[in-house]
Amino acid sequence: MSLQSVPVLLFQGILLMFLITITGNFLIILVATADPALHTPMYYFLKNLALIEICFTLNIVPKMLMDLLLERKIISFSSCALQLYFVIFFVTSECFLLSAMAYDRYVAICHPLHYTTSMNRRVCFHMVVACWIAGIPFSAGLTGWLFSYPFCGSKEIEHFFCDIAPVLDLVCSDTHLFELLVFDATVTIVLIPFILIAASYIRIIHTILQMPSSKGRCKTFFTCFAHLVVVTLFYCTTGLIHLRPRSRFLVKRKVVALSYTVVTPMLNPIIYSLRNKEVKHALRKIFGRRLFSKMPLPRGFHLFSKSCSQFEG
Repeated sequence: MSLQSVPVLLFQGILLMFLITITGNFLIILVATADPALHTPMYYFLKNLALIEICFTLNIVPKMLMDLLLERKIISFSSCALQLYFVIFFVTSECFLLSAMAYDRYVAICHPLHYTTSMNRRVCFHMVVACWIAGIPFSAGLTGWLFSYPFCGSKEIEHFFCDIAPVLDLVCSDTHLFELLVFDATVTIVLIPFILIAASYIRIIHTILQMPSSKGRCKTFFTCFAHLVVVTLFYCTTGLIHLRPRSRFLVKRKVVALSYTVVTPMLNPIIYSLRNKEVKHALRKIFGRRLFSKMPLPRGFHLFSKSCSQFEG
């Protein structure tokens, strides 16, 4: 395989994952909105997660695909700042939204009798709004401070997109305070939600172990398995990149960034919903086809649905 064919193969692979990401997340939003049976807290959070993934992907991947085809890869100063702003905004919002989803699973499994009142429409709405708003101060503060520095040298970004680490490499003044702020922000954005998620799942596992039926234990555990997979992928890759913004391992940085910007958004709809019985049933009702009825449903991938009662005022 020649070196000239590598960008073409990379373009084809990223384009395929991009199309899967947009289509899969759009289907989640569609079925969660159109089917009254999916008007539950869990699917309300999933719908917002899918929207974040679509916006996050559209902010990065189209420009990335264009650069793979063009010989001269250029992005303006303002466009780079805007792209970085939305990268931080959507990553922050997703971090807090994943913790909200973990809390939803905790209440559904550990306190099912209080689930309807604890996770009513008003509570879920406020939780989602808080997750979206949480990204604004971090993205505005970090982007504004970073782009206030003087840039020097070739001004060539060694990355697929404008992220904190590659832009920081172009700054020609002391950035110690900014790097300290990035570390503190990463701890706040990643560590606090992760602690909340870990605490939720410790209680969930404790509840599962107390179940008398082994079948019930397995079914309830697989309820949370999808969420655990997504959380592990997202937090590990995001934390690895931003806890050490001045890391000189450029190849590792690019691979990890490619993982959380392209691979993880593609896996989210597959892991969470598109192989779920309730979602497949909703898709059959909406499109009136038997296509989705032929898709195999892996054993244990029945996400918690019966305890996820519909919103009540």
